[in-house]
Formats: sequence, C-alpha cells, structure tokens
Amino acid sequence: MPDRIFLSSPHMSDEGYEMQYINEAFDTNWIAPLGENVNQFETELAVKVGSKAAAALSSGTAAIHLALRAAGVGEGDIVFCPTLTFSATANPIIYQNATPVFIDSDYETWNMCTKALEKAFEKYPNVKAVIVVHLYGLSADMDKIVELCKKHNVVLIEDAAESLGTYYKGKHTGTFGDYGIFSFNGNKIITSSGGGMLVSDNEERIAKARFWATQSRDQARHYQHSELGFNYRMSNVVAGIGRGQLKILDKRVEKKNYIFEFYKKELGHLEGVEFMPSNEWNEPNYWLSSMTLNGNVKPLDVMEALEKENIESRPVWKPMHMQPFFEKYDFLGTDVAEKLFKTGVCLPSDTKMTDADLARVVEIIKGLWLKK
Repeated sequence: MPDRIFLSSPHMSDEGYEMQYINEAFDTNWIAPLGENVNQFETELAVKVGSKAAAALSSGTAAIHLALRAAGVGEGDIVFCPTLTFSATANPIIYQNATPVFIDSDYETWNMCTKALEKAFEKYPNVKAVIVVHLYGLSADMDKIVELCKKHNVVLIEDAAESLGTYYKGKHTGTFGDYGIFSFNGNKIITSSGGGMLVSDNEERIAKARFWATQSRDQARHYQHSELGFNYRMSNVVAGIGRGQLKILDKRVEKKNYIFEFYKKELGHLEGVEFMPSNEWNEPNYWLSSMTLNGNVKPLDVMEALEKENIESRPVWKPMHMQPFFEKYDFLGTDVAEKLFKTGVCLPSDTKMTDADLARVVEIIKGLWLKK
C-alpha cells in the first residue's frame, strides 16, 4: 500500500525554528501558560496580521468564546453566524446561552451572503453580534459586511481560523472586525499542535480576555477571583512551536496556492467540475483546495476512489442548519450552502505533497470520467 496522503496534516518546518524556541522554554523552565514565547508569539502574530493586540489562547474556539464575552453577548442575545462552517464557529454562541441565527452562503465567495445578511438584520434588528467566516482560506465580501455591521451598530467577529495568510484588498483577514480569531490546530496552515489567537485593535478588551483566560485571577497575594474565569491560556511550549511556524507561513501559503493551481489546471476542464471562486480583491491562502461536481461523477465517487488508494479527502462542511443539534435555530437564505455541501469535495492539500503525489491524485480522479 502506498504511503497515506492526508488532507492537511501537521508538520514541523524544515528550518527547525520551533526547536530553538522549545529548547529555550525548557532551558528557562517556563512550561506553563506563562513565559517569553507566549508574550513574543502574541506580539509577532499581531505584527504579522496588522493588529494592535493579541491574546494567545488554548484554541480558536476559546478565542471565539472570549470574543463573544468581550462583545457583551449573553443569555438570549441573537448572534448571526454563517451556516457553512465547522461547528466550532457556532458552539461558543451556545456557551454564552445566546441564540444563533444561521446565514446562507453565496456562490461568488462561498461565504456569508450579504443579501441574506441584510434580510437577517431586518428580521432581527436587535442582534448583538455577527460572526463571519473565511471558509477554506477564501475571504468573505468584507466591505459590504463591515458596512452592514456599522450601519446597525453591531459587533463584528471574524473567524479566520482557516485564513491565516489570506488578504482582502491588501489587508489581512481577521483585522476588519472588532475581533479576529486564528487557529493553530494540527490541520491548519501553520500549527502549534493546538492553540489559537484573539486579535483586536482594542487593547483594553484583549487585556480583559487574557485575564479571563487565566482563571480571572485578581491582583492579590492570595488566590482571589471576582469574575468567572477560564483555563484558556496557551502554554509557553506551544507558543514556541507557533513562533517557529509563523516564520514559514508565507512559504506554506505559496505551496497551498501551487497545489490549488495544479488541481485547477489538471481537473478544471472535466465535465461538471468547478473550483472555488476567484475574486480580484481576494488573495486566498487556499488552505484546502475544493471543487464542486455537477455532472455524472459525484463527490462520493471521488472520495471512495481516493480512499481505496489510501488518500484522504472529505466533503465540504455540512451546513449548521442541517445539523441535528442546530436545526432548531432560524436560517435565512436559499439553498446555496446546502448545494455546496452536496456537490463539494475537499482534495488532499497537504503542503508536504510532491508533484508525484499530486499527479497520483489527479490520475485517480481523471479515471472516473473515463469510466462514466
């Protein structure tokens, strides 16, 4: 059996920057959620994306949760959320005992449909916050979304977990809203094995998020807690890995773009195949290369053919309003997200893939059209 090809698997950089910072953490004995790596990772990430402040946390989910708390979201509040996303985007809304309202996608961006968002504002004028996602590294239509949020005086949170290294009109995703979040989970474009980051130009609220994330421990000689706290801070070792990975982010983005263009060139001409949309204002990181199939060959055909050859692929995210846990909540839009789910497939996009690996994947997929 040939070596397994993963959808997007974690790996250390060739340069070995991570080991330098990890060794420094062990040498100083700062292993806990304190230390120079944590401080420096926050500073370096903030500088990289162009934000004034950042808080290094245990996960991207934790970052969304604290962003919602910082935005004042509480019991009974309405939060708009794209339906085409991973559940980690929506779960923190429930943590805060708030109510999600799911918004459809559009074909132009695969992200939150601004027309459906406008209708949502009309139906729920007292909405507390909007979460927008940059799916698979594709930027949402931020000008319109920012305009609508400002018009209605609503806090905007960007879930940029999949879009580190993506730019919208020359500005990094995650920096258009009041808060932005990033993830360094094992499958992301850079990984620290886990962890996340909350960024904002509001330095006071980021300081508050750090306080909450460190069990809300008051400044006192003894352990004193005046607010509910969380164990959400990133460890010094994990931060060291993240610092090393951040140095090679641009190389990872370059390789992800290469993989996408390879697939598009080799498969884009096949009957029924369309790849993720391109827009002149969008500079994607192409975290995952995804396509839709609207012909005789179906997504399941592709996934099963690759699986037989020990190659991992997956469907596009199943919309939240179709999920058993979330189906009771309101949804605004048509059926775009549902169609993307039913016709979409995420191709192997691991940056360790060689041209031979890519050619192998392409050959298997092309063979399905010969059989049809």
